[in-house]
Order: sequence, then structure tokens, then C-alpha cells
Amino acid sequence: MSTTQQHDAPGANGSPMNGRPQIMVVDDDLSMCNFLRSFLVDRGYAAITLDSAEEAVKRYHAERPAAVILDVVMPGNMDGLAALEALKKIDRDVPVIVLSGKGGTNTVVQAMKLGATDFVSKPFDETDLEVPLANALKQRQLTREVATLREQLQSQSKYNMLFGNSERMAEVQDLIDRVADTDVTVLIRGESGTGKELVARALSASSLRRDKRFVKVNCAALPTELLESELFGFERGAFTGAIQHKPGKFEFANHGTMFLDEIGDMSSPLQAKLLQVLQDGEFARLGGKHDVKVDVRVIAATNRDLEHMVAHAQFREDLFFRLNVVCINLPPLRDRREEVPILTEYFLKKYSVQYNKPCSEISQDTMRLFMDYDWPGNVRELENLIKRAVVLCSEAPIRKEISHGIAMAAHRVQAGSQPPAVNSQQATIAGHRSGGRANGSAVSAVAVAPPPALPTPAEIANAAADAGNYSLKDISREAARQAERELIFKMLQQTRWNRKETAEILGISYKALLYKIKENGLDKAS
Repeated sequence: MSTTQQHDAPGANGSPMNGRPQIMVVDDDLSMCNFLRSFLVDRGYAAITLDSAEEAVKRYHAERPAAVILDVVMPGNMDGLAALEALKKIDRDVPVIVLSGKGGTNTVVQAMKLGATDFVSKPFDETDLEVPLANALKQRQLTREVATLREQLQSQSKYNMLFGNSERMAEVQDLIDRVADTDVTVLIRGESGTGKELVARALSASSLRRDKRFVKVNCAALPTELLESELFGFERGAFTGAIQHKPGKFEFANHGTMFLDEIGDMSSPLQAKLLQVLQDGEFARLGGKHDVKVDVRVIAATNRDLEHMVAHAQFREDLFFRLNVVCINLPPLRDRREEVPILTEYFLKKYSVQYNKPCSEISQDTMRLFMDYDWPGNVRELENLIKRAVVLCSEAPIRKEISHGIAMAAHRVQAGSQPPAVNSQQATIAGHRSGGRANGSAVSAVAVAPPPALPTPAEIANAAADAGNYSLKDISREAARQAERELIFKMLQQTRWNRKETAEILGISYKALLYKIKENGLDKAS
């Protein structure tokens, strides 16, 4: 049975709430565990001692030590070297100081190859361990600072790319600058794909908490039960399978920033618990008897109409007011088209490097399509299209997709508008009955001039009714034919009567397009 003795409750990164780094000691010798615990506590560390390598690996995630002191010779199915390898797979940066009273040169070499920070032979003086431990912790701190600075530099380029290219986004940047160094709660609103997470990260990077954790949770990605345990953690025995306590994301984000994406999808019970965190800075873990206090700045984001949800009792009004202290509205990409060329260049360079596929600039014809497109998927859609173009080393697939999107959008606009009246020479729809009603009916149409002077569905129906034809099937067929003819004509005009490109855009074969052009009399319009 493993022995566990712990002086302080740990916090994120092996740092307990009182700021003392926690060291995990793994040794099957109880007297050595007691000696090392006293040694560590006397020097300002917190300590947890375990006499099993398997237990150390199992508990690593829950304890998150700043360093590990590990004996090589351990009983059981896992020795110290196997534990070292397993710990490095979990966290390659954790310092592990290996101890051994029987270690020869081969053991030392093997331990160092597996990633050990240092090797101390038993028996040893306190100074033999004190200096390696201090150096290991200092080295890890420097490694983290370098990683943080590198991430900040990379993020800064992203933020400059996001905010520096349009008047409307400049307004967003100005608002971020004014509230970043405060701890007010911010609600970011905008369509999906507009860059809400980037804005949240920009807020965090510009805040006084910039060197602390930024923790993201997507509230729409998990069911209520899992989301609650993810946010607030749970105690051992809280539910079936809860074999040990697990801290939640709010504890990980302590002193940092919590980004709650898709906040509108959070259930009512969790909304109440989140409200308590915002009001009092405390919450209870699942199955917990005591409240946990945290200091976290909350940034939320949504693409939903929260006012409408509040009015229909789908979102708590008090939580809405708590979240909406400062509101940042992100405009869709179609309202800031001047950013499209700059974003395109940024993503082109990014994925050319990432996939090692040198790619030339986007052609002017493709860029013209980009500027005409409404981008329903916003920046995310643009990024994915550029990624596809880089991977395939071809613009053809994205040109086809964008052209199709433009065509569909134009068709929807045309269908929703009222075209000019059609005279009798442009379209005549006649019907007749043969042998009475029982013999059915038919709709016939004379050749019509090219679009846009085409009859509307209402005009088709009226003409058919005037002719005494009441067959819904025939009227629907004629309306569909007219819409198809108009779409083909528009695509031919857009491609300058390039029939091959038009067939690709419409998703039909070249022969099928030629047949439809002839069938609809469009060959005479070319």
C-alpha cells in the first residue's frame, strides 16, 4: 500500500495556493521518504511522498508537481526507470532527479537518455540534492518563460493581422485597449468564424494577467454533466468512476483568464453556478462539501441572440447582465471586405510553411471572386479554403466552390425580388384540356428571350389558371425549368460563356450542359 503525505493543496503547475512549489518524492524506503519530506519542507517546498512507481504515474495529473525525486530501484511491476519514461510521456518538461544506491554507469546513462535532469547516488549529503533541485526548478521556470514569450510574439502577429486592416476592426482594437488592463467581464458577440477566440486571447495578452493561464472551454462541446465536472472539478466518490479528486478548469485558470465559448448553450443549472463564480469568486466541486475560492477573469463569447433567449426564459437575465459588462461586437467578414486580401496573404504564408508546399500568390481572378463572395463562414471559411488550395497546390477547387456560392446567393436574391413584368411575346404559357378533366392537363411554353426577363412563379401560376390548367405538378415543373434556365444563363455570362467552367460550377457534365443550353434556347443568345 502506498504512503501519501502532503503538506499543501497543490495549484496549477505544481504551485500550491500559498505559492510553494510541490515536489513529488517516490521511494519505497519509508525512512528516506520522511527524510526527504523534512528536507523539502525546511527549504520552503511542499512535499508529497509515495512508495510506488505505479502510484506516482497514476497520480501525476492530479498532483501536478513542480519536480520529481525518483528512486531507480522500486518494487512491483514498474521500476524507477520505467516510471521515468512514463512521466516524461505525460510531461516532457517536468524535472526528474533520479536517486540510486546501486546505480552503475549504465543506469546513469540510461536514466539521462530517458530525460532525467540529474542523478544523485545514495547515500548523499543535503547539498548533493539541494543544488540539483534548485537548478532543475530554475531551468524549468526559464523554459516556461521562453515558451510564454514565444507564444506572445506569435500571438501578437495574429492580433496585428486581425485588427490592423479595417476601420471597424480598429474600433474593436480600441475597445480592447481600453478594457484589457481591467478585470471586467467581457462578452464577445459575432457570427461563427469571425474571430471571437482571437479577440479573447488579445484581451488576455494585453491584460495584467498576460503571464498567467488562458483556459478555454467550449460550452457547446460537452453535455451538461460533463461540462460541470470540466469547469468545476469533482471529489473522489462524487459519481461512479470518480476514483480520485480532479480540479476543474476554473482552478487551472486561477489568477488567469477563463474563456467560455458558446456561452448561450450552457444549461440553466450551470448558469446559476457560473453566476456564483462571477459574484463571489467561489464554487463547490461536484461532491464537494467546501467552497473553492478562485481569482479568475471571465471572457464569454456567443453567436446567439441572448436578449431573445432572456425574453423566452432560455438564459438567466442576472447572468446576462453579469457577462455583458463590456460588449464587443465583431462584424462579419462581408462587412469588412478590405481585410480579405491581407487575410488571404497571411493564411497563404502560414500554411505554405506548415505543409512545406511553396505556393504562389492567389491569382487576380480568384481574388475578384473572393471580393464578390459573402463569406457566410467568415474568416474561418477563408482560412480553410486557403489551406485547401495550399495542400492541393491548385486554385481550381476553391474557385469552383466560391463561384457556386456566388451563384446560389445571386439566385436567392433573384428569387426574392420582383422582376419586370413579362409581355406576351416574351412568355406565353398555354394549357388545354383534352377530352375533359379526366384526361389530365399539360403546360406548354413558347421560346422565351434570355434572362432576366422571365416569368415569376406567380405569373406562371396565373397564366396556367387563366388557361384552365390547375395541375400543380405541371406548374412546378415549368417554374423549375425557368429557374434552371435563368441560373445557367447567369453562370454563362459570369464565365464569359466558358461552357467547361460553367459545367464545373453547376456540378453537371459538359455534355449535360450543352444539352440544357440547346433545350432552353440559350445557344441563340451566345
